[in-house]
Formats: sequence, structure tokens, C-alpha cells
Amino acid sequence: MKRREFITLLGGAAAWPLVARAQQGAMPAIGFLDPRSPNGMADRLRAFRQGLKDTGYVEGDNVAIEYRWAEGQYDRLPALAAELVRRQVAVMVAAPGAPSALAAKSATATIPIVFTIGDDPVKLGLVSSLARPGGNLTGVNYFGAEVVSKRLELLRELVPRIGRLAVLVNPSNAAISETTVREVEAAARGMGVQVQVFNAGTSREIDDAFANLVRERSDAVFVSGDAFFTTSRRVQLATLAARYMIPSSFSQREVTEVGGLMSYAANIRDTYRQAGVYAGRILKGAKPVDLPVVQSSKFELVINAQTARMLGLTVPDKLLALADEVIE
Repeated sequence: MKRREFITLLGGAAAWPLVARAQQGAMPAIGFLDPRSPNGMADRLRAFRQGLKDTGYVEGDNVAIEYRWAEGQYDRLPALAAELVRRQVAVMVAAPGAPSALAAKSATATIPIVFTIGDDPVKLGLVSSLARPGGNLTGVNYFGAEVVSKRLELLRELVPRIGRLAVLVNPSNAAISETTVREVEAAARGMGVQVQVFNAGTSREIDDAFANLVRERSDAVFVSGDAFFTTSRRVQLATLAARYMIPSSFSQREVTEVGGLMSYAANIRDTYRQAGVYAGRILKGAKPVDLPVVQSSKFELVINAQTARMLGLTVPDKLLALADEVIE
């Protein structure tokens, strides 16, 4: 090989990393803002990536995802959202709940935002209406607040002796906490059930709350649909409920899968898939104003029969027929 040809070939080879970096730099990025840690998120992230794939995007192939995890510290969300704005992501996904969505909204009025939220996004000021969101936000409403009374009804079916109900909420998430307490108290009045509210925003406070609710002779515990509870502390919550032999109701199946008694909620994996679809559509040029807020239509009741037996409970045939899954 001639020296000139060799130098040309060498120069071409050396240029490849530069080309790759240029291509990578041109790859659109999605900012993923979440108040939890990545632990326990595998199924939800898989569903989110499936939604992206349905619209033609594959992480690491033609789209990058910048993850920002608040590790249960809600006060970090505004700074993390600001980081994603500085990163100039093409779209931001704020999941789940009001704290992430509100932090993202405060951080940018131009970058499209896809939220997943269990409360009314119109009431929270995130969108103008469900059909025509307006502004730069749209997303999925999975009706966390609206199913509170149904959750209590199902818990009462399984545990008829409830006289005192402990409600566990995270004070760091005021929106879902206030809605949960209001809805539980309204439903409990019609059942003649006394409600006791316990606050917990850290692992230590969860331990203290369970010790206190047992001391107060609560007959069951109703855990709010806060992301910190349902993902980050799910094992701790299920373990404490088992240790104190207290029936428990959760908003997500992940807690029931690790030993919680029962859960009833929208299919959260489908929620994440839909968020991925919307993020992909926005990357293709759709505007949030033209994407109506999706309202979850898939709900699932999951009962842990092994936990029920441990608590001395018999699952009624009615609930067995209603359940989407019974864990043996």
C-alpha cells in the first residue's frame, strides 16, 4: 500500500469516532423526570420503551433518554427539571404524579412535557382541558384519586370488621395526600368507619407510623398512591403490614406482589406505555396542544391470597370473581 493511501485510510478511520459523535449529538433526547429511584422500575421502563418503539424510536438507536431520579426527595425535582432544560431535551416525561409535573411545568414553557398523573390535571393547572390541553403539556390521567372510594369498598369486602382505618400519606406530596384523605373520609362516613391519618415521608417515619397505628388499634391500613410508597418503599410497607398482622390496601400491584394484601388501580404499565407513545409522537412533530389527555380505561384488582391466609382472612367468592389476579 502506498504511503499516501495509508495516510488517507488512517485519516478516514480516525474520523469515524467524530462522525459517530456528531450523529450521537444529533440524536434527540427525552428527559425522564421521576421522584423515585430506579429500583423497582424495570417493568414500567420496559413499558415506556415499548411505547417509544411503537412510534419508531429505540433507546440508544435513534433516541437518547436522560434519566433524573429524585430518590424520594421531592424538593430535588425542580433542580432536576432545570438540568433537563439545560440539556435541551426534545421532550420531558414527568412521571408519576403532581410534584414531577408541576416541577417540569415551572422549569419550561417551551419544551413539550408528557405527564402521568393520578389527580385532575385541569384542577392542578397543568392543562386547560382534557380535550385541548393548551400550552406545552399533555399526558395520561390514571385516576388515582377517583378510585379511592372503590379501593376502600373492596378492602371492606375482604375485611368486614374494619372500625378504625389508618390512612398513610406522604406530606411531601400535598396534592395526592389531601385528595386521598378527603376521598377516604367521605367514603368512610357512609360505612361508619373512623379514619386516622398518619404522615410519613421517610423510611424511619414509615416505621414510626406503623408502630403508632398499631398502638391506636387500627383494623387496617390504607396507603395513598404516592410514588415513594408504591415503588421505593414497597417492600418495607409489605413487611411491616405482615409483621404487625394488619390488612393493607395499596394503589399499585407491585406492593401486592411482594406481600401486600390487595391493590386496585389503573394498569400502571399501560400508563407508561401510553406516555412512551406520546413522547414518540411529539418527537415526530406532534404538539401537546393537539394530543388530548389520555384517561386510563384499564383497571386491575390484585389480591395476595397467601397474605390473606396469614391474616386469617377468607377471600369472598365475589372478590375472587372480580380479581384480575390472585397471587398464591
